[in-house]
Amino acid sequence: MGFSNSLSRGSIAAFVIVIVILASFAATDGTPYQQSVEKWRQDYETKLKSDDGWLSVAGLFWLHEGENRFGSDPLNDIVLPAGTAPAVAGHFDLHARKTVVHVNPGVSITMDGKAVEEAELPPDSTQHRLVIGSLVLYVHASGERFAIRMKDKNSRLRREFAGLHWYPVNEAYRFQARYVPYDPPRPVAIQNMIGDTDKISIVGYVSFQLNGQEYRLDAEKDDSGNLFIVFRDLTSSKDTYPAARFLDTDPPMNGSVEVDFNKAYNPPCAYNPYTTCPLPSPGNRLRVEIPAGEKRYH
Repeated sequence: MGFSNSLSRGSIAAFVIVIVILASFAATDGTPYQQSVEKWRQDYETKLKSDDGWLSVAGLFWLHEGENRFGSDPLNDIVLPAGTAPAVAGHFDLHARKTVVHVNPGVSITMDGKAVEEAELPPDSTQHRLVIGSLVLYVHASGERFAIRMKDKNSRLRREFAGLHWYPVNEAYRFQARYVPYDPPRPVAIQNMIGDTDKISIVGYVSFQLNGQEYRLDAEKDDSGNLFIVFRDLTSSKDTYPAARFLDTDPPMNGSVEVDFNKAYNPPCAYNPYTTCPLPSPGNRLRVEIPAGEKRYH
């Protein structure tokens, strides 16, 4: 009896150890490359859900020329959520494409950690953002129009976020592409999701082979030299976001750059109605399926 009980307990312990070992293998399943992509996706989702991520965008208020009052009073031009601001906190003055904020006396609003009473707000600046309670307000430009974008870390979208959906990692959609710069870069007018036209600079194109066919994608470049690509493919009519997906790369080196569609991701417009997103240029609408990267949010 004692031996039997001892054997039973020993068998259970051994079984538990085996399960733990198998679980540890499962947690690190896949090649180092697959693991790196999964880690990238986890980091991307964490950033998306952060206090300052795209899910925190909770309002987009278009400015008209002249005075635009803001506060929690429903009669304001820009109505902030109840309880987040005084009835009338101040006003934004738009004149000749410049926006200046005027804060009413006694209202606590900061910019870059300092109290502000009056300040010019360049569009889409990370330094010129107004903080009032849990809200962050800044100027956003869309074509020839200007708006106040509102971020709220307590936004409904952030609270109700249900997670992203991805295709399984497939190394067949990871390419060592050729990079061909345009000299000089080409200015292009691109329409965005809400019908405005934005001017961008196309610095070159990437070229890769898929199923024996060559495909090209035009690219922009950020201040760090990374390429940014807006594209659409034939999965957009069924599995992926219909308008477009985004893709970033490291800086090209010696005419070559890695293009990894397993890291293709949706624009914020895929899950947030308060955002404006560029559409792909005609040449970036691929006539082939790219079943890799992020799928539709819903």
